[in-house]
Amino acid sequence: MIETRIHGRGGQGGVTSAELLAKGAIDKGKFAQAFPSFGPERRGAPVQAFVRVSDERIKLREKIYEPNIVLVLDPSLLDIGNVAEGLKSDGLVVVNSSESAQAIKDKYGFPKVAQVDATKIALEELGVPITNTTMLGALLKAAGILDVKDLQGVIEERFGPKLGPKNFAALERAYEETAIV
Repeated sequence: MIETRIHGRGGQGGVTSAELLAKGAIDKGKFAQAFPSFGPERRGAPVQAFVRVSDERIKLREKIYEPNIVLVLDPSLLDIGNVAEGLKSDGLVVVNSSESAQAIKDKYGFPKVAQVDATKIALEELGVPITNTTMLGALLKAAGILDVKDLQGVIEERFGPKLGPKNFAALERAYEETAIV
């Protein structure tokens, strides 16, 4: 089972990222669950979402405390809390940042880092700084949970004929531009 914790801010699409990844996994015959963790937060406040993907039935129904992967949609969250809390010793942190993967690894001491400037890609491909689908591309490249094409139908269904192809293009571009150390 691969457990992923997503850190973002309200309105950035972290919960949607979790749902899209889980739906893509289920469509490929895997077992998956996605759920948010938030209370009275508002747009811009830190939020978390969780995703489990497995080849076997998932019996756990709790928050993820020891993730294999941490996905960080907003780089400012790196400096206001420990996004890697509980990360497995061989864990992966996937970060939206204009800093290099090596610089992030050196600065924060993460075991393995995947980096992409998802904000830049989202602005260029979508016209808005919402990085959820873009960061899924980085996650797929770094972790190999699914193939890129496994999310195309899910994204186009979720976002419709106008925004679906744009979101998928952002995902594909992020997949290509992600650096891993």
